[in-house]
Amino acid sequence: MNLEFYKSNDDTVVGLLNVRLVIRSANTLKDKRRIIKSLKDRIKNNFNVSVSETGTLDHCQYSKLGIAMVGNDTQYVNSTLSNLINMFRCATSIELVDYHLEFV
Repeated sequence: MNLEFYKSNDDTVVGLLNVRLVIRSANTLKDKRRIIKSLKDRIKNNFNVSVSETGTLDHCQYSKLGIAMVGNDTQYVNSTLSNLINMFRCATSIELVDYHLEFV
């Protein structure tokens, strides 16, 4: 088997999005977990990203999510994560408090 490797100008791009959310309708941790699980499932189904709750796990109305996307096109990764930010802004069950987007 002859394997040839070609040098490419394509670089790996990792987009990292951290968001802080308020869930005003959650009165218990059970409420919060249900809402966050639904949100994470929706994100995974609609966007090609990895998502995890990364902070404020024990507070029923606050959540931090970490979202990562790997690709070879910075514009595509940026566009996808920007669409995700817009989804957070339009969501009725949560309120986007703050976000930080960076590329590695």
